[in-house]
Amino acid sequence: MADTGFANLKFKTVVPAVPVEDATLNTSLIVTENLSLYYGEAQALKSISMSIRERMVTAFIGPSGCGKSTLLRCLNRMNDLIDHVRITGAVRIGGQDIHSYEVDVIELRKRVGMVFQKSNPFPKSIYENIAYALRLHGMNDKADLDEAVEQSLRSSALWDEVKDRLHSSALGLSGGQQQRLCIARAIAIQPEIILMDEPASALDPIATGRVEDLILDLKKEFTIVIVTHNMQQAARISDYTAFFYLGELIEYDTTNKIFTVPAKKQTEDYVTGRFG
Repeated sequence: MADTGFANLKFKTVVPAVPVEDATLNTSLIVTENLSLYYGEAQALKSISMSIRERMVTAFIGPSGCGKSTLLRCLNRMNDLIDHVRITGAVRIGGQDIHSYEVDVIELRKRVGMVFQKSNPFPKSIYENIAYALRLHGMNDKADLDEAVEQSLRSSALWDEVKDRLHSSALGLSGGQQQRLCIARAIAIQPEIILMDEPASALDPIATGRVEDLILDLKKEFTIVIVTHNMQQAARISDYTAFFYLGELIEYDTTNKIFTVPAKKQTEDYVTGRFG
């Protein structure tokens, strides 16, 4: 098979395309350059240029329909699955244009995992939810599978709750446990980036708190980009926040600045609840 540009490689880091306040912080891993997306004739993203730092949590906020989930799906080419989508500009991960003909999309999605708004465990056992994904990527030795399943469940703070019922149906777990299982499944194949689209929106406050604690722990190893409508959640867990409105990036800065001294009045009005 031809060299994909991603296989068996770690993404390298690059200098940020968009300057941020503290240049001593982690270097950028994801860069978008004048990224626009069209659904047919309708433009959903308008020349988005931003850089996302490695091993930090970046939150996308904004009202419904502002383009934040669309942008999230651009980062692992999930929009390829939608008819009549046209993209201009570039998305670079570790300096590699992900739309290059050299890039294997399957390998890209292995490196850039995704957790969806609604938990979607397979109708299999807890063990098989993770082992199945690993087998798809070539792991077949039982001892290796056992070790990887345990490690993934430990990393997702779920092992102690399910270790005695690994072969029970994952559909018997609570909503919060199912979402953490989906996170465990995403990290089992060792991505470098995890995309999360409203991962706690369907959960109760206790389960939401557990998912948020997990995200804070996971950023030690992974770069995390999260879409959220919950302003308090963005303020609690993210290092950087990007505010979008009608397909445009209005403001992008440290979360502290966005929520305390935003540069744009439109941002201030949104984060203080005056609109949206």
